[in-house]
Amino acid sequence: MSASRHLSVNREALKIVREICEKPEKYNVIVKRDSSGAYIIDAGINARGGFLVGKAITEICLGGLGEAYISWMHVGNSNIILPSITVYTDHPAIATLGSQLAGWRIKASDYTAIGSGPARALALKPKKLYKKIEYEDKNDEAVLVLETSNEPPKEVIKMVAESCGVSMEKIYLILVPTSSIAGLTQISGRIAETGMHKLFELGLDPSFVHYAWGQAPIPLMHPDSVESMGRANDAILYGGVAYYAVNHSNDEFLEEIVEKAVSSASKDYGKPFAEIFREADQDFYKIDPQIFAPAMLIITNMKSGKTFVAGKINANVLLKSMGLTLLRR
Repeated sequence: MSASRHLSVNREALKIVREICEKPEKYNVIVKRDSSGAYIIDAGINARGGFLVGKAITEICLGGLGEAYISWMHVGNSNIILPSITVYTDHPAIATLGSQLAGWRIKASDYTAIGSGPARALALKPKKLYKKIEYEDKNDEAVLVLETSNEPPKEVIKMVAESCGVSMEKIYLILVPTSSIAGLTQISGRIAETGMHKLFELGLDPSFVHYAWGQAPIPLMHPDSVESMGRANDAILYGGVAYYAVNHSNDEFLEEIVEKAVSSASKDYGKPFAEIFREADQDFYKIDPQIFAPAMLIITNMKSGKTFVAGKINANVLLKSMGLTLLRR
């Protein structure tokens, strides 16, 4: 068994969470204790949030087993520069699939949210995935990031606590709306996870992946929720690059799946995601799931030394999606 199996993603992530709780002004967040005793951290609903907490949330979602930094990137071969986030981890299976993946749909009464982060490894959401990566956390405190614009009711907090096997006063919920700057930052910070999940779906055993890195532009803000969601997807589908170092005996298999693991392999490729979404009557199930992949994916086989690359950054679609107007003097 790998030594990383003994790591607790909740314990590691809590080191970052406690830093945020101790310095809410620095991170532009609002921290409070719910009547249930749970910690509620608002990172963009009534709080300003920002890049700083968006970076921290990215690292929290990685279970404290990866790092992120904010910089900039050229859009394709253009002279246009956008803010970007770069992430990397030496524990790809656990950090991305076992923690960061948005794999927990929270629903109670009229409340819905998408849950991601370390608490999933306590609740085993979804159980089949944790069995595949052979990981389960046993920590007595839980951290869950909720992509939402509303504070959860006590019913949700109780459900999360029971699913994780911890008391409500040991629950930390971080609330981050998709359209907030923190939300957009942490969504682009899922670039390495997006590629990992796609490779997993295509049949690659996650244990073969030893190192992961990714970079994606941070979307420009938009007041319309559909446009904002579209830009968040386009940052990865048309602007994201993911790299993996794997130890595999079959180069032909790796070459085959790399070609399928990029967004350009989808029949829906070539238009901004908001446009694709509207054409599908705003029904995600009508959209080709192949589109949810990095723009470019690179795999190096540590065993053979060969590297396989597929896809490219699509500057035209990305610039259209971001609504950039290039002013010339």
